[in-house]
Amino acid sequence: MKRSAASGAGKGDAPDHSSNPETPQGLPDGPGPDFGAPEPPGSGETDYKDRWLRSEAELQNYRRRVQREHEQLRRDAEDSVLRDMVTVLDDLERAVSALGPEDANAPWAQGTTLVAQRMRDTLARHGVEVIDPLGAPFDPATQEAILEVDAPAGAAPGTVVQVIHKGYRRNGRTLRAARVIVAREPVTE
Repeated sequence: MKRSAASGAGKGDAPDHSSNPETPQGLPDGPGPDFGAPEPPGSGETDYKDRWLRSEAELQNYRRRVQREHEQLRRDAEDSVLRDMVTVLDDLERAVSALGPEDANAPWAQGTTLVAQRMRDTLARHGVEVIDPLGAPFDPATQEAILEVDAPAGAAPGTVVQVIHKGYRRNGRTLRAARVIVAREPVTE
């Protein structure tokens, strides 16, 4: 058994089977991996700078994309809530329009009217505008045709003759399309 004087090995140490004292135990003999020729001085610096600039540009693009996606998600969530509010406003307006003259001064009728007005004010504060296409040419981007009827006197074919549900837009985007009845050429039989 060999003993290493530096390690202070004593009795019972494992024997050293290394045949070459220069090679550490467990590493393969032979040539190591080829890492290629060394780069000339100066060329590595420009490569690192170029890669750093590209990485910086990619990071800035990523931040911009995440910011745009975040804004889009926020807008979509707001639009969803506003669409729900518009549906509730439709119900309140139907209730107010169904009031008879004898019910107009009842406290519950006044409360319903007040709530409907507050909903309209809240929607306006959030940039929601009413789309009222009555008498205007049909526009499929902001309107949904439910029915076509023969054009009544004074109405041109292709124009909106009745609005079933009002439409709403926000910041130039249609929040809910108006549901309309459109005039057509009279059918002759």
